[in-house]
Amino acid sequence: MYQKLAFLLLTFCLSTPETLSSDPDPVQDFCIPNTIYPTTTSKLTLVPCKNPKLVTPEDFVFSGIKSPGNFSDTGLSAIPVNPSTFPGLNTLGMSFVRADLKPGGVNPPHSHPRATETVYVLRGKVYSGFVDSTNRVFAKVIERGDVMVFPRGLVHFQMNVGKSPATVFGCFNSQNPGMQKIPNVVFGSGINDELLEKAFGLSLRQISTMRRRFLPRKWLN
Repeated sequence: MYQKLAFLLLTFCLSTPETLSSDPDPVQDFCIPNTIYPTTTSKLTLVPCKNPKLVTPEDFVFSGIKSPGNFSDTGLSAIPVNPSTFPGLNTLGMSFVRADLKPGGVNPPHSHPRATETVYVLRGKVYSGFVDSTNRVFAKVIERGDVMVFPRGLVHFQMNVGKSPATVFGCFNSQNPGMQKIPNVVFGSGINDELLEKAFGLSLRQISTMRRRFLPRKWLN
């Protein structure tokens, strides 16, 4: 049932006029990257396309979101799907994600600098919303069958407020939407301690505690 609903949402994403508005328009029907070349999401458009005669239906099918992935400490499991994992999306101007939330689990405030996101609730009850450039919050509890949109670049968030697991499907109008998690950006990017102390009214000890939580391990060693 959930897979069928996800397929319907994916079809909706593909048929939406805005789907290709974020990334450059393709100049061919499709471009399956030649797998003999190393690929990253941001550089896939520079990789030669596979000979169309060698392309098969399997190149356009992805089966990696049938089940939740690993859960984080916040109770979130997110499986992003972009051309790096699903080459059939390459040059089509879109990507998507499956997110699962344990009861009480949260998807911390974050933003996607290169894409608008549409989310569809497959199951559960999720407190979901975003903050605009005037710091006004647009949030409400959405349930199975509801759709919500997060405008490009704006900070947004989700929390499972139900008593059972929740699953949402997100669709982006970019094959490489990017992500900036607010806690990681503030405390995990190496911003000067004195600046953070003055900006947030935190002590150096508190800042150090937050850094240990969000700084990449290689920076702490």
